[in-house]
Amino acid sequence: MVTDIADQSNISDERLAHGSARVEWIRSFMPVMQSICDEFEKTLPFRGRKIGVSLHIEPKTAVLLEVLQSGGADIIATGNFGTTQDDVVAHLESLGMTMFGRCDDSFDVHRGNVVNVMKSRPDIVLDNGADLYAECARSGVASMIVGGTEETTSGGNRLRSELETAVRFPVIVINDSPLKAIGENKHAVGQSIVESFMRITNFMVNSRRVVVVGYGWCGRGIAQYFRPLGAKVAIVEVDEIKALEAAFDGYRVGRMEDFLVWSEVFITATGEDRVITGEHFGKMSDGAVLVNAGHFPWEIDVDRLRKMAVSSVPIDATMERIDMPNGRHVILIANGRMMNLSGHAPKGNSVASMDLGFALQALSLERIAMIENNLLPGAQPVPDDIDRRICRMFMAVLGSEM
Repeated sequence: MVTDIADQSNISDERLAHGSARVEWIRSFMPVMQSICDEFEKTLPFRGRKIGVSLHIEPKTAVLLEVLQSGGADIIATGNFGTTQDDVVAHLESLGMTMFGRCDDSFDVHRGNVVNVMKSRPDIVLDNGADLYAECARSGVASMIVGGTEETTSGGNRLRSELETAVRFPVIVINDSPLKAIGENKHAVGQSIVESFMRITNFMVNSRRVVVVGYGWCGRGIAQYFRPLGAKVAIVEVDEIKALEAAFDGYRVGRMEDFLVWSEVFITATGEDRVITGEHFGKMSDGAVLVNAGHFPWEIDVDRLRKMAVSSVPIDATMERIDMPNGRHVILIANGRMMNLSGHAPKGNSVASMDLGFALQALSLERIAMIENNLLPGAQPVPDDIDRRICRMFMAVLGSEM
């Protein structure tokens, strides 16, 4: 079937209208970002600056990019792999931003999009998972960059390990902020993962046996939000201190091997590579559900899972039944991608939490853009004065003046 030019134009117009309406709705519930936008329109902190972006492209992200543009920034952006929402891309392109990437891009195409963003020669970087910083190190353009921000635990880990010697300009790691840890990672991720699990699977949470792999801020939140709904929650954590905290918080704590038969749901939230591996799949209970809540889509070793499988059957656009040689099967959600941003009708974290989290991004990027920002080279936390200013702004929104 051939789609004519008129049909393509109608699809494009509908996509743009839909995306713009969604962004407008979300924008109306982000008062802290609106306040920063009003300020940036006057001060223009990014005038003459080009900001290269790699971020989940969805309506709340669009509000952040609008705010940066209001401050004079030229935006060159790509989405993260598998989470780009095409109607939001259309909206941002209508504002004059250069956007790379679509929802159905392969991983190779996504890598090309990252390369294209860096080829545009940004002087400020906003990254989510350190893909842009890795490309910066590979292509040798670090000398042109004055600094940037990194959103995630995963990206912060990369900046402090494999990229430490290559990235010698200041990078503010948003995830190091206690505001992001509490507001976005613990409460928003916890809430959105539970909500997405219920919506995608249509399973009842009550009495469901759930293993959360990783007891960082996201893992804490996921466990905290599953338990009040009646789930039986266990924690797998390799760090002794976090494991002890989980035990004190009243959860069962053990090794992955201890829960393979017991658990009905496995949720990864570590920021690490292949924490559920081939040695685990064949020992899991029949019908175990595999969910990833971490940034990168390889916390679950999906490639190994597919090599072990005797057959697989799509249940719908988000769920897949994978049959194992031992006669059991597992259910893979969103092909191992971040469930709350990859599943059917994805919503991601709550609007209020991203109003808080993206305020950290906007003001940190403003600090990077200042000629005399007094920042040291390398990965570092959000400056304390920015944390405290945003606390006061958000508390005012909650009706608790400080």
